[in-house]
Order: sequence, then structure tokens, then C-alpha cells
Amino acid sequence: MPQAHLRLPAEWEPQAAVLLAWPHAGTDWAARLDSVEGTCAALTAAISRFETAIVCVPDAEIGAHATALLRDAGADLSRVRFVEIPYDDTWLRDSGPITLKSDDGRFVLTDFRFTGWGGKFEASRDDALIAGLIERDVFRRDVQHQRVDWALEGGAIESDGRGTLLTTWRCLQQRHPDQSRESIDATLRRELAAQRVLWLDHGYLQGDDTDAHVDTLARFAPDDAIVYQACSDPDDAHYAELGAMRRELEALRTVDGKRYRLFDLPWPKPILDEGRRLAASYANYLIVNGAVLVPAYGDIVDDAAAATIRLAHPGREVVQVPCRPLIWQNGSLHCMTMQLPAGIL
Repeated sequence: MPQAHLRLPAEWEPQAAVLLAWPHAGTDWAARLDSVEGTCAALTAAISRFETAIVCVPDAEIGAHATALLRDAGADLSRVRFVEIPYDDTWLRDSGPITLKSDDGRFVLTDFRFTGWGGKFEASRDDALIAGLIERDVFRRDVQHQRVDWALEGGAIESDGRGTLLTTWRCLQQRHPDQSRESIDATLRRELAAQRVLWLDHGYLQGDDTDAHVDTLARFAPDDAIVYQACSDPDDAHYAELGAMRRELEALRTVDGKRYRLFDLPWPKPILDEGRRLAASYANYLIVNGAVLVPAYGDIVDDAAAATIRLAHPGREVVQVPCRPLIWQNGSLHCMTMQLPAGIL
């Protein structure tokens, strides 16, 4: 489609709302529903301090239940909107819309094929989520819906808002094993109105079933900065790989040929669940209007991670959200959410 003057906004640009889905007994959260509902309530309440939260629920009964929990969590219910819609899972970073916008106020909801992270999980209802939200009048009537028959999740890409994307080869190669890097690069640039793609060949977290989504590893920040998850423990299995990723980041250059300013996030102690290591990444934070919501895992370096993110996003309040229950299902608060740019509702 013609995409002149379109671009993928940076996450720190003005937002209309954040989209998320409430966990319930019909999702994979059933075994630990109480704990994850507490985290979801805290996350939604934090969002509502700064902007609207659009919360997907499967039916009115669960919507009423969520309302009660949000009231107890201190949410501003005037800023919470429920949408009844079917869904398979709650990771809306990956099944929600990747929204392009133009300077004249046009919006395109880019609707890539969602495959349940390469066919790992059932995803048919999640793949239909964007069309369902449009049918329920969540967005302006003049917003364009662009279905793209090509697998991509929102957590796999980062945008600086000025035409540069950051992604990982491990993930995109897994989704498209028969395509070359050049072909994938061209598709990303075409469908996301980008001028260039920066690739990371290193970086992963144990317990991550997304095949190395970049939003668990490295994030663009304002003024040519990148915040990344580091590993300072030579005895840790991630030490060599994240060290190699750091060297890749050091070698990247801005459009102007300058080095990026790098902010390294501290490394938490391993969090295990029945012997399985969980992917506790501080890079999986969410930027909202006037604030950054930062994962907290009950680790001694939680505050140091929040302080680093505050330095990379000056002028924004930093709010820590307890996310330990989320990583049981291999994601954190950024994975749970998808921001919608100002003017789209």
C-alpha cells in the first residue's frame, strides 16, 4: 500500500490509551489466577493515573469482577474502558495493532498475522483481535485497517519514531525460515514505513518463548539512546551472549553516524519455578504519558533498574509494578500492553 508520510511512532510520543486483556480461567493463567490478577490490577491502576486503559474481557461477568479488583487497587475507573471480545491469551503487545500515523492525522492499524509465536500455542482468536476491536468501534471510523499476511509480533520490533527499527535475527529467522535477511528487512521497511532496520544477532533470555523478542533485550529511548539488559555475572549462562549483544549495540550508529548513548540495566538473581528459569528482564518496561512503568521482581537491584530507566527517560515519573507473577508465563508488563497513539480513539 502507499505509505508516503506514514511512520511508526516511538513509544514515548503522546498516547491516547494503552490496550490490555484481563487474565481469566479460560486462559493459560488459570493455575495462578489470583496472583496474576493482582499484578494486572496494579498495572491497570498505574496506567489509569496517566491515561486511559482499554481492557479486553471475554464477558460482562469478568468485566464486573475486574472492575471490583481495579477499584480495590485504586484505579481511576473513569479512565478504564472495557471491551467484550474473545481472545486466547493476554500478551497484547504481540496480538494488538502496530499503529502507523502521518503528520496530517491519518492512522493505519497494521494487522500482521499472529501465529502464537511460531505455532507454539493456539492463536486463532488472537489473530482476529484487531478486526474485532474495529468492529466494536474502539477506533475512529476513518482509521485504516491493513491486514498483512506475514507473521510479526509487536514485541519483536522497536521504533525510534524517525524511521529506524531495531529487531533480532533469532526471532525473525524463526518466523520466516525460508526468507533471507534482505527479504525480511525489505518487508519490515515496506510494511512499517521505515527507512532502515538495525539487526541484533545476539541476545536471549532463558524462559523466553518468543525467540528473543527485542523488547526483552534492548529498547530505544529519546535522544539517540538505547536501554539494554546486561549481565554482570561471569558464571551466569547469559553472560557471553548478552556481552556479545552489548558489543553489537556499541557498534550501531544513528542516521547521523553517531554512537548511541547506552544505558545498561542491572542483572537480577535467577528466579526459578520448579527448576525452570524465568525471563526476568527490566528492559520490558512500558512508557506512558508522563511516566515509565517498570517491572519489579522483588530483587535487590529493582531500584537500580528503575534509576537507570529514569536516567534514560528524563522528566518522566518512574512507577514500579510488581511483575513476578507475569514471568511465570514468560513475559512482563510491556508484553501485556500495547500503546495507542494520541488521536486514534
